[in-house]
Amino acid sequence: MIQPVIIAGGVGSRLWPLSREQYPKQFLSLLNDRSLLVNTITRLDDINHRPPVIVCNNEHRFLVAEQLRESKIDVGGIILEPVGRNTAPAVALSALYSAAQDEEDDPILLVLAADHAIRDVEHFCLSINQAIKLAEQGYLVTFGIVPTHPETGYGYIQAGESLATGGHKVAGFKEKPDFATAEQYLASQKYLWNSGMFMFRASVYLEELKHHRPEIYNSCINAFSSIEHDLDFVRVNIESFVECQSESIDYAVMEKTDRAAVVALDAGWSDVGSWSSLWDISDKDKHGNVYRGDVITHNTENSYFYSESALVTSIGLDNVIVVQTKDAVLVADRHAVQDVKHIVESIKHAGRLEHHSHREVYRPWGKYDSIDCGERYQVKHLTVKPGEGISVQMHHHRAEHWIVVSGTARVTINDNIQLVSENESIYIPVGAKHSLENPGKIPLDIIEVRSGAYLEDDDIVRFADRYGRS
Repeated sequence: MIQPVIIAGGVGSRLWPLSREQYPKQFLSLLNDRSLLVNTITRLDDINHRPPVIVCNNEHRFLVAEQLRESKIDVGGIILEPVGRNTAPAVALSALYSAAQDEEDDPILLVLAADHAIRDVEHFCLSINQAIKLAEQGYLVTFGIVPTHPETGYGYIQAGESLATGGHKVAGFKEKPDFATAEQYLASQKYLWNSGMFMFRASVYLEELKHHRPEIYNSCINAFSSIEHDLDFVRVNIESFVECQSESIDYAVMEKTDRAAVVALDAGWSDVGSWSSLWDISDKDKHGNVYRGDVITHNTENSYFYSESALVTSIGLDNVIVVQTKDAVLVADRHAVQDVKHIVESIKHAGRLEHHSHREVYRPWGKYDSIDCGERYQVKHLTVKPGEGISVQMHHHRAEHWIVVSGTARVTINDNIQLVSENESIYIPVGAKHSLENPGKIPLDIIEVRSGAYLEDDDIVRFADRYGRS
């Protein structure tokens, strides 16, 4: 059985305003009712594989765990990176962890990005089976996408001599080309797009990493030497991993090794790297338009519309992207969406928060939506999942008033515990030690009104937390 390794890092800033640092694109449902992460795992259903190992940022651990739970996906482990260090260290940790699960086995890893889309799953599985044969022979296999046009946004892989069991040796890796060079690559039929998907034995990858990038290898060995298990979460040594150099698997290993092979993949692949690429792979109406949400158009063609919470309309437009969320709107020429990153940088430099989080924020206990705020007040809509609850906490600068809209709340204020039902409310004074739980079987919806001189979320002292937050 192969061991899937799903790399679920990154922030996907080119899909702003939908993708943000706290809730990046791999956790979004952009193509169907499942997230890109869940789609990545479920497309392996016809392949004999172990439960997947997920590598993600520590801040996203509950998003990963919750999406896997909702989709009833068994997980082999969720490795938490204290900081992002690119794919070479992430894969090294996965190789060490997978090998440690069965010391007598040398698992074949299938390394996949959590934010890619593949339309032809059958051909994808055929390419995986072809790659297995090469991985068993000690090759480090990468999957090269058969190009459909002269693309300047991807790196390329030059296919070399044919191998007896299928695929080719890698003759070289090429950086993102200019348009004229991309046309030459396409015409030669010897170049493939670099997908960032790989297959190899854990031991082979670790051997090559140790040989070509011993500093990264040693940092990962040290980080893994004192791992801690917390349910499905795997925590590595923070100090050792922080010292690790940040480098992609391509630069660290694949471009240096003489054991690289490539298998061609022609399966409707996309890295979903921008709004234009999402338009490319989405189903369109007879006018070439894609609609998600509440949208009405007239005399509009070849465009993409996404509405999260409001009616979006257009008249007389062509080749545009319109994305509406609760706190931001993007309007762009479909051929210029790569420049969304400049908008994101401007937001950061202005000291704003729209690049970091949505108005609606997910927490391990549920979510909250910031409805309104003023100089000395803030209003939020809290949804607490059945059986979950917020930490035992206290605030120095704000009081809170909770009004139960739906469900039943168990509220603790200092040593007093009481149930608060629909259409009832309760007041939490400044400095009171308190907690909130949902003891029922349905979601608990609460309107929270904060009042005081300082209302930000960092005014919190936690005394106990069921999710391990400090």
